[in-house]
Amino acid sequence: MSKMCPITKKKTQIGGKYSNRTRATEFNPTGKRSRKVNLQRKRIFIPELGITKRLTISTRALKNINKNGAYAVLKKAGII
Repeated sequence: MSKMCPITKKKTQIGGKYSNRTRATEFNPTGKRSRKVNLQRKRIFIPELGITKRLTISTRALKNINKNGAYAVLKKAGII
């Protein structure tokens, strides 16, 4: 399985290593840089269903669950 959050659909981004200003002033053959998503493995209790699910989700998704509730967020994402 890819390193992606099932709720927010965040995944690894690939980009350059230097800013545009540095690139404009000198030649920098540095290649690409991989920016990984901050994934955490958590057990989430869903009180409406009375079950616990183990998920690997991003920290942004964790904030969404804390704000809107586990059932609503997981239902919208299509996990339950």
